[in-house]
Amino acid sequence: MSQNFKLYSQYYDLLYRDKDYAAETDYLISLLDKYHSKGNKIIELGSGTGKHANLLAEKGYQILGIEQSPEMVEIANQNKKEGVIFQVADITDFRSNTSFDIALSLFHVISYLTNNDNLIKTFKNVHQSLNIDGLFIFDVWHSAAVNFQIPEKRTKILRNQNIEVTRIANPVIYAELNVVEVNYDITVNELKDGTIHSFKEQHPMRHFSRPEIEILAYATGFEFVHTEAFLTKESPSIHTWGVSYILKKI
Repeated sequence: MSQNFKLYSQYYDLLYRDKDYAAETDYLISLLDKYHSKGNKIIELGSGTGKHANLLAEKGYQILGIEQSPEMVEIANQNKKEGVIFQVADITDFRSNTSFDIALSLFHVISYLTNNDNLIKTFKNVHQSLNIDGLFIFDVWHSAAVNFQIPEKRTKILRNQNIEVTRIANPVIYAELNVVEVNYDITVNELKDGTIHSFKEQHPMRHFSRPEIEILAYATGFEFVHTEAFLTKESPSIHTWGVSYILKKI
């Protein structure tokens, strides 16, 4: 994942401007209210450009955002709220002197961990960073939906006053590995002078079943608490691409 966002981060917020960060933050807080009575210290794994962190800070939480992309951290630091710190670090081997009440990992960051060793290292690091009974909330691609719907080629075009971005996604499926390799062809047209930039990226994404997460939780010191469709709170199904999991440190 180290090079994936080097150029991509410049256009990240434009590509995902239709993402409802406020609604997602409210959803997260509803989970915290339901499963965690106290505690306001959060560590966020894969904090991106910091939008979730800033919204959570406005609700009274203190957040340490861990992000591997220096470019994204630079963007995040330009607008960060009081009570938020962003740190360039790898989620598989981060270290912190602070203990946290909550760990979050959103927007399918855990699905980027296609290697079992890195997956286990990350979960152990989260376990070490949390207080007893601390919650680990994350979302991943859901195997049942991926296998039923089958990823297909998609094109997304967005523009603002400065640039137009065209992103073509070509998926390659590795069924035995539970991995979908998403190959992006991205073209950026600078509208003022007509300059065109083109680049390619490769995003291997792993999808998970509930039994996999249950075994992973057991192996890394967590109690499996709950799973549901991200945002809608419905039971996961073949129509649910993104699924939330809630684990508790024991």
